[in-house]
Amino acid sequence: MSETDWRETLLLRLFLLAQILHLDRLVRFGTAYPFLDFFKGFEKNDAVRQIFGNRTDEVLHRLKVRFTWVGGYMWVDGRDGYLTINSRYLNGGDRVDIYLDVIHELVHVRQFTDGRQLFDNRFRYSERPTEVEAYRHAVKEARRLGLRDERICEYLKTEWMSERDLRQLATALGVRC
Repeated sequence: MSETDWRETLLLRLFLLAQILHLDRLVRFGTAYPFLDFFKGFEKNDAVRQIFGNRTDEVLHRLKVRFTWVGGYMWVDGRDGYLTINSRYLNGGDRVDIYLDVIHELVHVRQFTDGRQLFDNRFRYSERPTEVEAYRHAVKEARRLGLRDERICEYLKTEWMSERDLRQLATALGVRC
């Protein structure tokens, strides 16, 4: 198990323990709000429409978002398919990264609605089919925005991925890091 694998596994186990101890409300902080109340116009966004196709309006009108102060950036809750966003990240993060993360996470929403397993630990994070697919959409949108490979590599880099994992993911996505 690599350094990044044990970190991701530890985080996942902590979230599961929080559920067992009924502390998961710390992660599922507060009320779930309609996605489109905070991300107005996303139902008209071409990148989003490519993710959901003719189901775009239906899915986005049903999608809920939660805000939390716990955890990293944003993720799809594997229990209910809601988007969970760290408020500090949303308020202080790089706007392009936030936008690309929303695109990435909306792919996970589609995967969830299709019944796919989002956190398949048989794969390393950088090789997980659901992650590669989500990053593929984000990279396509980054290129449409005019981002160069160097900036896309900055976007792809996370603290839970080693340099080797980053290079592997970038290669799979056709990005030169």
